Amino acid sequence: MQNFKQSEGLGRAKDFSIDSMKVSDLDGVLEIERSTFPSPWTKANFLFELAQNKCAHNFVVRCRDSGEVLGFSCVWVLFDELKINNIAIAKEQRERGLGKFLMEHVLEYGYRKGCDNATLEVRPSNGVAISMYRKFGFQVTGLRKSYYSDNGEDALFMSLDINEWVKHVDSI
Repeated sequence: MQNFKQSEGLGRAKDFSIDSMKVSDLDGVLEIERSTFPSPWTKANFLFELAQNKCAHNFVVRCRDSGEVLGFSCVWVLFDELKINNIAIAKEQRERGLGKFLMEHVLEYGYRKGCDNATLEVRPSNGVAISMYRKFGFQVTGLRKSYYSDNGEDALFMSLDINEWVKHVDSI
């Protein structure tokens, strides 16, 4: 699927692609997952999402030349809601615009699937992620107390009206 707006600051977006995640991507995905999240998903979690969860839609951003997985996102389409479960970019690839590139793809995907809203949870301590989500128009709409099992940290519940977001995108 082509993005309907190229990310600014990405450099040469043609050097990267976003594809549906495959089992063969899991080594790269798990490496990013483990280095990013305090309570990482297991290989079994990803295999379930890929093979059994009919609501799940999983993506990887990769280098076109090498095929290396540089980031990933796992989302669910639940009726008219796009539930963003995780989005991560390899540490050495951050600050290149790949997170924005992937988020645009995910939101476009949700829009094309008929989703009106996008939701996610984020740690209040994750200022970098919160900043990116706010740039897309996500707003804090709730708090999930003691959400994270590793340390009992709360989660900010954030949501976005995808149709409003699309109005600010140059073209579809």
